[in-house]
Amino acid sequence: MPLTEYIVMRELNHPDINQFAAYRRVGGWDAYASALREQTPAAIVQQVDAAGLRGRGGAGFPTGKKWTFLPKGVYPRYLLCNCDESEPGTFNNHQIIDRNPHQVIEGVALSAYAIECHTAYIYMRGEFAAAAITLERAIAEAYAAGFLGKNILGMGYDLDIYVHRGAGAYICGEETALMESLEGKLGQPRLKPPFPAVAGLYGKPTIINNVETLANVPRIIEKGVAWYRSHGTEKSPGTKCFSISGHVNRPGNYELPFGVPLRELIDSPEYGGGMRDGRPVKIIIPGGASAPWLTAKHLDTPLDYEGVAAAGSMLGSGAVIVLDESVKAPHVAYKMDEFFKHESCGKCTPCREGTHWLVKVLHRIAEEGHTTADDIPTLHSIYRQMAGNCFCLLGESAVMPIKSALELFPEEFA
Repeated sequence: MPLTEYIVMRELNHPDINQFAAYRRVGGWDAYASALREQTPAAIVQQVDAAGLRGRGGAGFPTGKKWTFLPKGVYPRYLLCNCDESEPGTFNNHQIIDRNPHQVIEGVALSAYAIECHTAYIYMRGEFAAAAITLERAIAEAYAAGFLGKNILGMGYDLDIYVHRGAGAYICGEETALMESLEGKLGQPRLKPPFPAVAGLYGKPTIINNVETLANVPRIIEKGVAWYRSHGTEKSPGTKCFSISGHVNRPGNYELPFGVPLRELIDSPEYGGGMRDGRPVKIIIPGGASAPWLTAKHLDTPLDYEGVAAAGSMLGSGAVIVLDESVKAPHVAYKMDEFFKHESCGKCTPCREGTHWLVKVLHRIAEEGHTTADDIPTLHSIYRQMAGNCFCLLGESAVMPIKSALELFPEEFA
């Protein structure tokens, strides 16, 4: 069920779409210009809310509703675009920014206008050096054309957008750790409450959305609420850029309307192209490394927030990792928890020590092929002590691979 008109990945294969002139030729920046001239900030918020846009970074929280959490009359306020895309299996934000930076910048600008903010930051994963250069060049083009800066298009609105490159820490994708990093501090999560909308960057009201979320905003304003809601489902309107990887023939990013079956993403020749060598599906991780695992019996699960949750997992970032029967569950859990151990900031004991001991025990089982009588009870004990006791969601995420592996494939730990 290919889209006839893309929302986020439109013109992505146009050779010059990352340049201002080419983006303008396909109607780029028109939504922003018309919004400044004809609409109030509150009207933009209302349209985004009515469109049902939900955060694409993982939680799926309604974007328009999130924007209304800002306390009225409290300034300055900030908008942060989160592009610290670092979890295994995630790679759509990088492609969107690298191929079509102006749609992201226009989305940031429209969203900043909507929340009455005059300073925005795009926080880039440190390893995205080339994409950061592309983005900075595109921002410079927008300034030169009068779409950013002072008195934009003569409408009295000012906006500055800055690119900030992180230093490669996965934890800085957590919204409060991201703000700590922006402030020049150690990238570790803050205690909540207060939440960023009340006391965020520099203690001021702050909205944080990810790249894909903000790239939707220009299309909502350009095409209207009804057009946007004609894609997807009632509760999950619009599209999702799914990043499919693993043992499929055509790994990559594919934009599909919410609600398509998981089977279609994997098997369609236009998308995943089926399993390599025709091997059967064994493990499906539908929302990045932090999501609970699914199996082949879930292939008809609709890919929307509600459908994946009903199957016992979460859509998360839409990073779909598909593994065949050549893999062993303990080894998959080991490699994923090795990542979470490496990326733990060490602030809280359950995460710091829990990930260390998970990896230590899993290494013996997965790499050395040696399981003692105490190993399985120990693994259960570790992840149960981590669950609900970590300072942020990184520790909770580290629980998912081992919990899923033990529940779905207990015989492989014998």
